[in-house]
Amino acid sequence: MPNNRLLLASMTAVAALLVLPGCAVTRDQSTVGEYLDDAAITTKVKAKFVEDKAVDATAISVETLNGEVVLSGFAKNGTEKARAEELARHVKGVRSVKNALEVRN
Repeated sequence: MPNNRLLLASMTAVAALLVLPGCAVTRDQSTVGEYLDDAAITTKVKAKFVEDKAVDATAISVETLNGEVVLSGFAKNGTEKARAEELARHVKGVRSVKNALEVRN
């Protein structure tokens, strides 16, 4: 099971680095460095979710712009929603977290 989580984290990181470059221009980010910082933050947050058994990383989307993280998707309960936000807040470089997760019963 730990190998599956590591594989998922690696795949998420690769996907983020391949998909997000096209979004940088439309988001009006001013430098490549800012874009790379945001991509790194997104990857670190997703990796934290994969490592934590209380959070379903596959049900939560993470987007970062200028250090501001937005969580969207679904949480099983309020505890998972709060835990996801807590994990994101403790990633280096995160300035703020907007938790838009919906609790699905």
